[in-house]
Amino acid sequence: MKGRKDRKTKRDGAAPQERLKRKDYDKTLGKLHVELVKLQEWVKHKGLKICVVFEGRDGAGKGGTIKAITERVSPRVFRVVALPAPTEREKSQMYIQRYAPHFPAAGEVVIFDRSWYNRAGVERVMGFCTEEVAKKFLTMVPLFEKTMVESGVILVKYWLEVSEKEQTRRLESRIDDGRKIWKLSPMDLKSYSRWYDYSRARDEMFKATDTDFAPWHVVRSDDKRRARLNLITHLLDQIPYKSAPREKVKLPKRQKPHGYREPKYPYKYVKERY
Repeated sequence: MKGRKDRKTKRDGAAPQERLKRKDYDKTLGKLHVELVKLQEWVKHKGLKICVVFEGRDGAGKGGTIKAITERVSPRVFRVVALPAPTEREKSQMYIQRYAPHFPAAGEVVIFDRSWYNRAGVERVMGFCTEEVAKKFLTMVPLFEKTMVESGVILVKYWLEVSEKEQTRRLESRIDDGRKIWKLSPMDLKSYSRWYDYSRARDEMFKATDTDFAPWHVVRSDDKRRARLNLITHLLDQIPYKSAPREKVKLPKRQKPHGYREPKYPYKYVKERY
């Protein structure tokens, strides 16, 4: 583990950085969690509609970052959408029809762990759609996103950028780790071999869909901890919020037992192994 602890990350045009220490990470993340809860209460108070899109290569850290965002907020406000492969019925629908039912209503933050941009990435690279269909999608999606924004949705799009070397390390770590093996699918392995096809698809996607009203925000993610803190801080900056009005909370007095006694019931307690 020593090598992992001392591992350095290098950004383009910058000197290598020491991996952020767990203590420093936890301290900063705790403060950001407080702000995320404040944001949550403001979203509910004002009826805001927020949609956050996460894209990036396999192993870029999307899942871990989403977990860091959502672990201290209400799942009734922060909803995570990670759709499986489309059914035969869904394949026959208008493409965006599959995603639209999950869009936020007032007082909600919806996080897409991969989104409609599957068509510009995995579907295009792996041959699940034709080049003609992919190019048409890139032409149409800015119009669709403009409609979203004009309807009152705050749309924030993130691309997590991981290096070839770090992606390899992360995917290899999943092979023999019983906690991570579920993260490594046959599709991940096929995608891994097509690094430059994905690079070309990403470049065309940015060129077509990086608009003034729905820009792409790129997060370097070789250092997972720094990436999470940077992204959460940026997300908080995208949505003006204040502390929502709230009455002071005070626990009421408990009722008196009025003769109640615990029954002598043979409860089946879980064995205390720890």
